[in-house]
Amino acid sequence: MFTVLFLAFLALGLALRVWLAQRQIHSVMKHRNSVPEAFADKITLSAHQKAADYTAARVRFGLVNSFISAAVLIGFTLLGGLNKLVAIATQWFTPGSVSHALAIFSLFGIIGFLIELPLDLWRTFKLEASFNFNRTTPSAFATDTLKTLVLSGIFMLPIAALIVWLMQTTGAYWWVWAWASLLTFQLLMMLIYPTVIAPVFNKFTPLADAELKKRIDGLLKRCGFASNGVFVMDGSKRSAHGNAYFTGLSKNKRIVFYDTLLARLNPEQIEAVLAHELGHFKHKHISKRLFWMSLMSLAGFALLGWLATQSWFYEQLGVNPLLNGSNAALAILLFMLVVPEFIFPLSPMAAHLSRKQEFEADAFAVKTAGAEALKSALVKLYEDNASTLTPDPLHSAFYDSHPPAPVRIAQLEQLGALRPSSSV
Repeated sequence: MFTVLFLAFLALGLALRVWLAQRQIHSVMKHRNSVPEAFADKITLSAHQKAADYTAARVRFGLVNSFISAAVLIGFTLLGGLNKLVAIATQWFTPGSVSHALAIFSLFGIIGFLIELPLDLWRTFKLEASFNFNRTTPSAFATDTLKTLVLSGIFMLPIAALIVWLMQTTGAYWWVWAWASLLTFQLLMMLIYPTVIAPVFNKFTPLADAELKKRIDGLLKRCGFASNGVFVMDGSKRSAHGNAYFTGLSKNKRIVFYDTLLARLNPEQIEAVLAHELGHFKHKHISKRLFWMSLMSLAGFALLGWLATQSWFYEQLGVNPLLNGSNAALAILLFMLVVPEFIFPLSPMAAHLSRKQEFEADAFAVKTAGAEALKSALVKLYEDNASTLTPDPLHSAFYDSHPPAPVRIAQLEQLGALRPSSSV
């Protein structure tokens, strides 16, 4: 019965993804030859057409990814892939031991990496390069890949070993201890990411523009935000896309601007973009997300704790559980593989919450930096990043964490009409 249910959700998810993709492509291509009226005096037709073509190409690539992922999922489950991994690991380690579990995780990760590598290469050197976004060299790609593999081994294998050990030694409520351990690990990673992990991949230099720094310091003071510095990241060595973000926790928080973003926006626009990010801070969005994610994680561990003891969970997914030993690795991998297929139809709920928070952050930015500055900054970013101005509403409801461009700009114009565009 569970096999049928699993296949039904897998088929439903694929059908839904195909339908949404077709809607998105139809929407952007239908409006390809006409810039929406709200953007007609700000974005050229050629830039609008580039965004339509780029969006359609990304959606098609996403569909290929979806079908490959579905095939891999079936291969690991009903076609016996996980059983093969167990058999290989058993040649080296005692079945049910922590070492045995780590060997299974490692084999799974290596196979996943080998499947994902051609897709990453195509995305970087074909799709992104076709639209003049890629600036990554083959040597840089290889170096980044190697660094990612090494860091994954350094950080992920120890936490995996700890969770497996907890599953084997702490009784029926192991999942509480495992959840607490993973949450602690995630918070630790957020704490050390700015100074330990991120510099492995990019160079971060303190913001050198004295005038801009003065403006930013004034904004931070008005908003009551204390950071550990404002930094510029050399994002241009890999991509032409621009962005800005906060990273870190507590006193280790950093503000990071891509050099590509600073090159395109004027000081008023940069201040408005930062004010938007500060809006997330003032509304405690990050804390709220961490809270809800921790609750969802706890619920997930509780479900895993129950499923791990159910023989049908393994057998009806094509996996042979160990009769004399721990099935920790199999339970975790099956859970990671299968559960996303059951929750994908719920994606609009998470996307809606995220878009609501983006609107709140926009409203804060309007109060502190003005509507016109943020609006003009977003339009430039839409143009530079080839973001579509004519997305399909349903596709957006499933996939977009930020409001669609027309909706967001209209909201800013409404807020600007209620409040003059001047700093306070």
